[in-house]
Order: sequence, then structure tokens, then C-alpha cells
Amino acid sequence: MIDKDHPADFLAAGWHSGIKPEGLDFGVIHSLHPCDAAAIFTRNNFVGNPVIVGRENAASGKLQTIIVNSGNSNVATGPEGLQLVRQYTEVAAESLGIDPGLILPCSTGVIGRPMPADRMLTACREIPEKLKQSDFLAFAEAIRTTDAYVKMRGIELMSGGYILGIAKGAGMIQPDMATMLSYIITDVSIGSADLGRLIRAVANRSFNRLSVDGDTSTSDTFAILANGAAGVHVRFPEEAARMFAEFAHPITPADAASLPGMNGQSREFVSALMDICLTLTRLIAADGEGASKLIELRVSKAQSREQALKIARSIINSPLIKTAVYGADPNWGRLLMAIGKVFDEPVPIENLKIRFGEHHLNPDETDNLKIISNYLSGSEVEMEIELGLGNASETVWGCDLTEDYVRLNSMYTT
Repeated sequence: MIDKDHPADFLAAGWHSGIKPEGLDFGVIHSLHPCDAAAIFTRNNFVGNPVIVGRENAASGKLQTIIVNSGNSNVATGPEGLQLVRQYTEVAAESLGIDPGLILPCSTGVIGRPMPADRMLTACREIPEKLKQSDFLAFAEAIRTTDAYVKMRGIELMSGGYILGIAKGAGMIQPDMATMLSYIITDVSIGSADLGRLIRAVANRSFNRLSVDGDTSTSDTFAILANGAAGVHVRFPEEAARMFAEFAHPITPADAASLPGMNGQSREFVSALMDICLTLTRLIAADGEGASKLIELRVSKAQSREQALKIARSIINSPLIKTAVYGADPNWGRLLMAIGKVFDEPVPIENLKIRFGEHHLNPDETDNLKIISNYLSGSEVEMEIELGLGNASETVWGCDLTEDYVRLNSMYTT
């Protein structure tokens, strides 16, 4: 697998529409043909108006265009906000000559402020002209809010076809069914039923194992669009989905190669898709608001994956642990606290083994703690907690907590 710019017959653009005071704030991805598609959305009870329309349109299993604005999330804006989404998707559809039901609208930004309708409608009328100079990087820039950098990963498949992933997200991140805004486009052919199974499978092993601050956004959206332009057909049948769910975490290429009911190109596609989603997950975690360190945490030898995940999330979301990592402080007592507060999953303290990178914790040795402190000074931190109860494991990703998180969120109107 090698990197490639983008899949065939997809166009993209990003430009300044005036929703934000400055910078790119309106982005579009458009396929020249209708796509088989699947999408999953936030489970927050107060969803954005674009999520309401997006759910309706994605339910058909067909999409062709993604429209995203940044700077205003169009959440809690009443009937007028919902009507505006329906209006601007119709305007965009008319300008592109497609059905409005083929458009996935998304918004990200400040909650509770009216969306500037005239600017949204003007931007939607400009789409065909803007797409003449296709630019996927401009799209990735346009969907950013507090992100420090764009998040993209593209792979060309040896069996034919391309996959491109683009995501944004830095704060208000602990997804339940999706993550922030994440889009995968490909020119392989895969049916919407297979995509529906696949999007849930990969999300549960990547984006749904990510937390920056424990908050679930009102606008989370994860979508996959496949236009079939490469003429390569792939599948993800039910038996493959069942086996995928049983694999240890994280998924490896060897795991993908063993999936049943699939040919070689299908297995390569699934492996590459998992690669892209994991890469985007790590990029989002590393770019957590104010973060200076990426944390990858594995909880192993648990009685069940459910137990491992509960304890992993308790640790990765703990402000005390996040600040200890920031300060390169091997404060293992905070780990005990986070494990112990999962009241319904008791773990005998004598069973626990804790590892930082390659260094096993030995709290009785001063030199050991100094070595671990030096390790924690790096920009990427791996931790493993062995529970000594079974063979199940889970991996999650997060980041440290710095003064900059407080500064950013005390000055950013939410």
C-alpha cells in the first residue's frame, strides 16, 4: 500500500464564506456519481440540525456530496435552524444538478448562535465554480475549528482503488457512535449494507476508543462514501463482521487477512481502512486542545472486553492522570484510584502490573521512577495495565491536560 492523492471521480474545495471572521470555513466533497454510503452520528440528546437532516439522507444508503461549515454548529437554533439546513441543501443540490437527498450536511463550531443564512445560501450557490479547482487540502482546512493542523491519510490499494480519510477534532471528544467530523471516500465498489456493517466495526476499534476531554459533541458524524469508479468490488459480509468483532485490539493486517467470505482485495480494503481510521484517531488525540502528549493506553488480562474498556476509559479521562502525564510524574497512586473507582469491576491490587513504554513499574526503586519520569517526558506515551483476571484487552487513545486547555476553552465561546 502506498500513499495517493485522492480517489477517482471525487472533487473537493474549501473557501472563506464569512461564517468565521477569517480563514477557510466552508468545505465540499463531491462525487461525479452517486455513492453507496453509510454514516453514524452522535448520540448526544441535543443534536445539531445538520445531524437531523444527515440522518434522514444517509438512511437511503446513497450519498453524493458532503457539505461542511465551521464556526457555527447550528445547534439549539430552533425550527429556523432546521429549515435553513433543508433550504441550503436544496440550493446546493440545484446548483450541482443532483437530488437534495444525496447531500450530507455537517456543521461544527459555536453552539446556540443563529446560522448566517445568507452566507450559507451564497456559499451553496458557489459550489460548482469552486469545485473547478479541486483541492482536498483546502477542504481539510475549512472544517477545522480549534484544530492545530489538518488530519488526512490516503492509501492506494495494490489491488486497485484508493481510500482517503479526512477528519477534524481537538476538543469535546468522547464519541459514542462516531467521532467529531470524519469522512472516508473511496473509488472501490462496496454495497451500502456492507458499508453499514463495516463503518460500525472500524468505528468501534478506532474513533470510539478516543477521548480528549470526556465530552460527546452535539455534531459528531462519521461517513464513508464509495463511488465505484475504480471498478474494484469489495465485500464485508455478516460472517466477517462477526469475526472482526472478536479480534483482539487493535486489529492487525494478519487479522484482516483471516476474515471469512472475502477475497484478497476485500481484505486489503478492510486492512487499509482500519489503518486510516487508527491514524486519524491518533492524530486527533495528539491534537487535543492544549495537548503536548499523545497517550495510548492498553488494559490487558481482563475478564472481558467490557471490563477492560470501562477501566481504560476511567484512566484515560482522569484529569489527575492526564496532568501527571503532562508533568512527567509517575504517580502510580492515581492509576490505582482510576482503576478502583470502577466500582462494579473490582480488581485485586496484588494482580496489577503497570508498564510505561518498556519500563515496568517498581515503586520501591527510586531509579525506576526516575527512568519512568524521563520516559513520560516524550511526546508519545504508551501505558499498559495488566489486571491478571483473564485474556481480554482493549486499547484507547487520549492526551495529557495542560494549562493551554483551560486557556483555549475559557476564551472560546461554546
